[in-house]
Amino acid sequence: MSSSLKAMDRATPWPPGLAPMACCCSRATLQKWLPILAWLPDYSMQWLKMDLIAGLSVGLTVIPQALAYAEVAGLPAQYGLYSAFMGCFVYLLLGTSRDVTLGPTAIMSLLVSSYTFHEPAYAVLLAFLSGCIQLAMSFLGLGILLDFISCPVIKGFTSAAAITIAFGQIKNLLGLQHVPRQFFLQVYHTFRNIGQTRPGDVVLGMVCMLLLVMLKLMRGHVPPSYHDMPTSMRVSCGLVWTASTARNALVVSFAALIAYSFEVTGCQPFILTGKIVEGLPPLQGPPSPQSSL
Repeated sequence: MSSSLKAMDRATPWPPGLAPMACCCSRATLQKWLPILAWLPDYSMQWLKMDLIAGLSVGLTVIPQALAYAEVAGLPAQYGLYSAFMGCFVYLLLGTSRDVTLGPTAIMSLLVSSYTFHEPAYAVLLAFLSGCIQLAMSFLGLGILLDFISCPVIKGFTSAAAITIAFGQIKNLLGLQHVPRQFFLQVYHTFRNIGQTRPGDVVLGMVCMLLLVMLKLMRGHVPPSYHDMPTSMRVSCGLVWTASTARNALVVSFAALIAYSFEVTGCQPFILTGKIVEGLPPLQGPPSPQSSL
């Protein structure tokens, strides 16, 4: 049936007044704007198995990252979790690339922090307007503009963002509080208040970084499995691969367990994230500019 319809589309001359409407409603146009219509009919159960493994691996990684990116953006921790999975539902329908990064990123969080002023309503409105602008650019075919952005500009932007984000985490590693978010003021107040460093936060932070590096190096030394590999060795390699893949979640769980142990004893040498709001936010439209002011 589909081949006959395609043949009819090629062979039947459309009247001048109906040609644009026919092009807008054709199968190719629908598959262009809703790519799920193109790949879903040919989806196999073998792909589902691989997608489940990939989804589990990415999920264990993105949860602790989302908490950190929320701090970079100056928002409550739960908004990092919201942004980590809400975009996946939209990209399931409209996505065209399997290699694109979904969810919060370091540079995105840094840019959001410059305009939200610690107000979640500003972040919601910014996300809504950004999506509208990107959708309009897609309809107008303005993606070609990216071809005119030079690599030095992109490298300079990402390098500056990396320096800003990396130095912004030093105050958290040292346990310093009430440090401004502006970069130059941040540098000044960090060195000025370095005498107020909390040893517990420094030790826990350094141990976590060491564990992350060790688990990452272990993954590079896992031998590939082969048919005659002993069962015990195959299981050991699988455990090492799983631990190294989920290293972010494991380290966060390890640090949380240590913090909870001190909390039970009544002695807390660490600065904690605090209670995270449970559940999802109420379903409502984005705030208007007047209500956000």
